[in-house]
Amino acid sequence: MNDDIEKILQRENISLAPIYKRATAAFIDEFLLSFLLMLALYDSFVDATDLEEVIALTNTFLFEFLAVKIIYQAFFVMQYGATLGKIVMKIRILEIDSLSNPNVIISLNRAFVRVFSEMFLYMGYLWAMMDPQRQSWHDKTAKTLVIDA
Repeated sequence: MNDDIEKILQRENISLAPIYKRATAAFIDEFLLSFLLMLALYDSFVDATDLEEVIALTNTFLFEFLAVKIIYQAFFVMQYGATLGKIVMKIRILEIDSLSNPNVIISLNRAFVRVFSEMFLYMGYLWAMMDPQRQSWHDKTAKTLVIDA
């Protein structure tokens, strides 16, 4: 583990969030956003006659869905230091340098890289499983940590 980060964690009596809490929080967020997409497009989904039509419909709104994910992630991280899934799991995000909620630039950076990581088979999340600080790609680029709240 990076010595500076380890010293900060010990000095402030902070513990890193376990991977299972992070995974559960991500699942909650994905479920919530997917549910909202299905709700917004309910009439279209009802009219779909087979799985291919559902997939085509979903792909039609992919850009909008990604934009909503980025806005959701950035807003909640900047405002509360956690998304709804993280709040439920009692974990939060801290900027390493200030030990406070990430600002708007850091939150947007984190949200964009998170979506990028998801598009590449969640490789950033796999990285976090092997990283001593449990930082995924979006945590590394934004210089954030996910901690137990």
